[in-house]
Amino acid sequence: MGTLDRIRGMIHRATAPTHVRRFDAAAGGRRGSGLGWFGRTSTEVSAAATTVRSRARYLATNNPLIVAAVDNWVGSLVGTGIVPTGDEAAVARFTEWAAAADADGRTDLFGLQAEIARALVVDGEAFVHLVETDTGLKLRLIPAEMVDESRTANLDGGAYVVNGVRFNADGTRAGYWVLPAKPTDQFATYAAPVFVPASDMLHVFKPIGVGQVRGISWLAPIVVPANELDGILDALAVGVRIAALHAGFLVDLGGNGAPFDGESDLSNVSLEPGTVRRLPQGFDIKFSTPQQAQQTADFVKAQIRLLAAGLGLPSHMVDGDLAGANYSSLRAGLLPFRTRVEQIQYGILVPQLLTPVWRRVQGHAVLSGEADAVPPVEWLPPAFLQVDPQKAVEADVAELAAGLTSRRKLAAARGWNVADLDREIAADREREAALGLSFGQTAPAASEQPATAQKDVEQ
Repeated sequence: MGTLDRIRGMIHRATAPTHVRRFDAAAGGRRGSGLGWFGRTSTEVSAAATTVRSRARYLATNNPLIVAAVDNWVGSLVGTGIVPTGDEAAVARFTEWAAAADADGRTDLFGLQAEIARALVVDGEAFVHLVETDTGLKLRLIPAEMVDESRTANLDGGAYVVNGVRFNADGTRAGYWVLPAKPTDQFATYAAPVFVPASDMLHVFKPIGVGQVRGISWLAPIVVPANELDGILDALAVGVRIAALHAGFLVDLGGNGAPFDGESDLSNVSLEPGTVRRLPQGFDIKFSTPQQAQQTADFVKAQIRLLAAGLGLPSHMVDGDLAGANYSSLRAGLLPFRTRVEQIQYGILVPQLLTPVWRRVQGHAVLSGEADAVPPVEWLPPAFLQVDPQKAVEADVAELAAGLTSRRKLAAARGWNVADLDREIAADREREAALGLSFGQTAPAASEQPATAQKDVEQ
């Protein structure tokens, strides 16, 4: 870039309007033309969400690294399902309902949790419609694009609509304008949106700023880098294929221009295993030697670490590379990630999805007379797998012995209900005693054995 071009760029940046909105993941210009300006979060998300969501879905379907990253996020957030603990009768009632919670009849509540987590990561938001049917409450997932993003208006009395979400004058959510099209429609159609009250719709998303109304894909920071890495890898693959093409060129050093008419000895110049040939006088041969990019592997690893940072994942959860990893490094990388996972579980999934569903299900029990009130609930995500289970257990036992924690907390950290765990242990002990078994019991030390046993050992 010349001096004149740099001056023009400086003038352009100095005089550019500050209201220009830009998500790099949704921008159409060349990357690196300069940093953009970021206005109100809700306005920026409204302008970019549709484009970013489309590109994120493409990457989450076609890019192997992003596919792995999304799957690892979903597995970490919900695993086999986040389960309730608390009042036994209420939990049993909820568990029975959860088995048939899906309005489409494909899975249960815990399978729906995985679908919601995937939509949360890829689309940036998930909509769950609470449908009352003849067989009870059902949950149906609504694609993000079916909540009318084009509907924004000011209404009478101070109410307003933002991207299909209607607010009361006091700022509380009144409901959602949902397009009546079916998710399985092959072609886009238009019909007037239908209003769904907020009490019948759950909107799950992770806000990135105050005042945000709709969600933005978690892949937004890495859409552009992931696309550029795709192009780099494609170019490297082409280079490898070209390098595999072994070609030789005869050079006429004397400049005589001897013809290649099939009768000349030059037509017989070829390479075969073990062949030694003598070139005609005045000729030399050169071979193609395509140059490969230097330090390619290190560069690609650096790009993958960039993607992992943008996704909030340890790099091995993106590329699966554990070369050089050990217990300490893996644990150091997983601890902040697990903190981030718990923050989303208890700050987003529990208050925006799980607790409202629990209240709705238990509310039906109160109305039918099965329960007197909606009991409180605690949610237990699946336990994180340990890098070294033995060390983790030893640390837990030491904390328990020192009075720094409780069995209830340790069981909850593993995704278990301590009451259920105690009942299972008691049942196991009772069954083992009845059968004369001793599984899971430590054999007594020699000093604790009966005197007759000690005598037998000595003899």
